[in-house]
Amino acid sequence: MEFLRDLIFASDAELLALWGVAFLLLAGFATLMERRRLKRARIDRIGWVPWFGIFFVSVMLGGGLLALAVPGMIKG
Repeated sequence: MEFLRDLIFASDAELLALWGVAFLLLAGFATLMERRRLKRARIDRIGWVPWFGIFFVSVMLGGGLLALAVPGMIKG
């Protein structure tokens, strides 16, 4: 319950930072899945998910959101 209360009353900068971290975690997951796809035993079954595209967009969004959030969090 403490986490939910902190989340409800979080500042805009803290919410942006949380979204940025979530996007960076998604980028890490996409990297793992792309590596798994590249090491596939049957190369003719490559899959249909564009993991590199998901990685790239997630890193750009996550980095941008964190870049916007950090100055606001430092100022308080």
